Amino acid sequence: MEDKVSRERLDRYFGLTGRALDVCRGSVVVGREEDAKEIFEMVSNYLSDAKFFDLEKGDVVLAFGAVNYAHGWLDCGVRLGIFDVDDRDLFTVC
Repeated sequence: MEDKVSRERLDRYFGLTGRALDVCRGSVVVGREEDAKEIFEMVSNYLSDAKFFDLEKGDVVLAFGAVNYAHGWLDCGVRLGIFDVDDRDLFTVC
């Protein structure tokens, strides 16, 4: 396993999180829309931070951390039943 944050790894995680966000947008549980909205705002903020760290600062380590926080918010929403998904490749689902 690689112990560095490479351009390829960062790009891969941007892609995974983007796919996860698309899945979550299409799977909000009825009655949980406000919770989903809050999660989507946090994901958007962390993805924006990740892009800033990457493109403006050239810091792939901070970018990698921010993109993983974004994905973590989505994963948490899945675990809390805010999103109804069963994709074990993108989320930690039971």
